[in-house]
Amino acid sequence: MTATKGEFFNPAKLSSRDKAEATDHTARAIIAAEATARDKKTEKLKALRLQQEAEAEPKAAPAKKRRSPAKPRP
Repeated sequence: MTATKGEFFNPAKLSSRDKAEATDHTARAIIAAEATARDKKTEKLKALRLQQEAEAEPKAAPAKKRRSPAKPRP
């Protein structure tokens, strides 16, 4: 099967309105995909940060006992 000019080039001219609609549709699809990827990345990083903060949080140390004041010697 050989490639012909008709397969690669559309012989019919597109109107400027059709070109604008195609460009708008493509641009909006790209923007939506980027926003979705950004939101996923943000959620992933937030989960990792919360996990890291939970691990780094010092565990509650037992309270130190207070000494009673020294009694004077007789």
